[in-house]
Amino acid sequence: MAGLIAKKIGMSRVFHEDGTEIPVTYLQVDPNVIVRTRTKDRDGYDAVVLGVGGKKWKTRKGKEHTRFLVQKEFPVPSLEGVTVGSEVTVEVIPAESTVSVVGISKGKGFAGVIKRHHFSSGPSSHGSHHHREPGSVGMRAKPGKVLRGKRMPGHMGFERVTIKHRPVIVSDATEKLLAIKGAIPGPKGAFVFITKEEAVSSKKE
Repeated sequence: MAGLIAKKIGMSRVFHEDGTEIPVTYLQVDPNVIVRTRTKDRDGYDAVVLGVGGKKWKTRKGKEHTRFLVQKEFPVPSLEGVTVGSEVTVEVIPAESTVSVVGISKGKGFAGVIKRHHFSSGPSSHGSHHHREPGSVGMRAKPGKVLRGKRMPGHMGFERVTIKHRPVIVSDATEKLLAIKGAIPGPKGAFVFITKEEAVSSKKE
């Protein structure tokens, strides 16, 4: 198992023995429960579905089920040793390993081209009619339309963001914490999905 669901706590820093300062983001990793599995025979691939924040509830007929606050599917090379209902802890991602993190970035509402696309502003003098406007967006009669993908004002943020090749600085099984170097997408309290990257062996010629 090389995937986890974690909750973002906030940023801090870690000092090495030589005095080097490393900015990190701390993540709270509660035990992930294996909710169900995907098999090659039934689904065409092997994977496990992890869940966190489970709560018991009963149906009108008296059957008891568990609802999870967040669920995420992680592909696995093999289902050997995987048991539905067992827990996956932070120990599967040790320190000094490399991970990929997927999260939803902070939403910033409707933004103009200067904030959203880093356009330069126009003259600030009184006679100028071009302060924060995007400028020309179209063309002549042919094609006579604004092409798709044109950088214009619009909704900013609240997008799925993936960051790769981030080293794990601290992996504390007692406190259920992970410290990953650099910033992680999303606000405090947001859930992110962590996947351990396999080490690429370099062949010397």
